[in-house]
Amino acid sequence: MALVDLFCCNGGFSLGAHRAGFQVSAAYDLDPVLTSAFKANFKDTELKLGDISELSGDLIRQQVGKRITGVFGGPPCQGFSSIGRRDPMDPRRKLLRHFFRLVSELQPDFFIMENVKGLAYKTSRGELDDALALLDETYNLIGPLLLDAADFGAATRRTRLFVIGTHRNRADTITLSDINRQMRNPVTVEEAISDLVGARRIADHPNGLDRWRLTKAADEGSYAARMRAPSSIISSHRTIEHRPDVAQRFASVPQGGTDPIGRHPRLAWSGQCPTLRAGTGSDKGSYQAVRPIHPSKPRVITVREAARLQGFPDQHIFHPTTWHSFRMIGNSVSPVMAEALFTALAEKFDAADVSNLAA
Repeated sequence: MALVDLFCCNGGFSLGAHRAGFQVSAAYDLDPVLTSAFKANFKDTELKLGDISELSGDLIRQQVGKRITGVFGGPPCQGFSSIGRRDPMDPRRKLLRHFFRLVSELQPDFFIMENVKGLAYKTSRGELDDALALLDETYNLIGPLLLDAADFGAATRRTRLFVIGTHRNRADTITLSDINRQMRNPVTVEEAISDLVGARRIADHPNGLDRWRLTKAADEGSYAARMRAPSSIISSHRTIEHRPDVAQRFASVPQGGTDPIGRHPRLAWSGQCPTLRAGTGSDKGSYQAVRPIHPSKPRVITVREAARLQGFPDQHIFHPTTWHSFRMIGNSVSPVMAEALFTALAEKFDAADVSNLAA
């Protein structure tokens, strides 16, 4: 049996599946930059680059070589985003339908689809309903649900839309109660990143990533302790050098406030990070998303700090270029939330089935 990740990017969704005991056999995406570190993070998953709209269920079966047990993924959300244009002519909107077309062709035991909450708006909901109609009542559905990563123990407020389906003949229906049982108290910014303060720079990795050794201890059993590598070495923690006037301006912003010029929110140690956004690639104008300001430093957060807030462990590798790394994180499903959803799904299969799913 096998799971397939569609629109995998850097693997936040896949990471959650692995943490819940599943194995992802194959992952698909079009972007060679945003997937550039995928194989380093998931050595046992076959990465396939190409246009997902051109895939067929038969081709995926041929490439995987096993019956597909689960399909999951987040079709590009920019065409539905509440902060974007929601242009009905945006070609990326069509990929939503292709996701459900492939589910229909593969007939997995379950699927999970993630997107932005704008997909539930009146201007977009019809496209979601049309795509779901491709499943022809084969699946028991829950959703669309709006779920916040912070409610599952992440350190970021990140509301996303999910539709989850279980095959009528192969699994029990997943319910909102099943998902609610996975909820945890939100983690604060302090719990997530305060131990990164004071990290000491060491020799860069041969792959070009900057490396640092943590010098502060993390409380046993804490969020930070769970994120840390046994070596206490992290990567992608290079700070942004701001102009003196910008640094001075950032220093004057109170925790929880917003920089009046750049609109950068300042994180509060006692709160959660607002949604980390990806920005756009060169094909869409290379717009850089606004990054939050560190709670006690007059600078924006580093890639590693963003990764911790989103729920990526310190072993997870990103791109040597800061901008691409932030796009990887901003495009990802929080691994913390993904793990919760996959754990809820695993309960719908008996012990033997879960063992087979992870084999």
